Amino acid sequence: MSAHATATRILAGALMIAEHDVPRDARLGRVEQWDSLAHARLLLALEENLGRLLTPDEAVAIEGLDDVAKLVDAKR
Repeated sequence: MSAHATATRILAGALMIAEHDVPRDARLGRVEQWDSLAHARLLLALEENLGRLLTPDEAVAIEGLDDVAKLVDAKR
């Protein structure tokens, strides 16, 4: 599974929507479901997927689906 596909799966779970409903250009503030609670779920899901805690810099840099994919890709 590609990093982008994995990122989409993780983000969809955090937003509690279907994967096909996640826009390819999903960004914080542009997707209605992406609120502070969904962002917290995203951070936890990412940490679980990566097998480590995110650094504070990594956590605050997540603003879109591409940012999630970059973190997933860096794990590989």
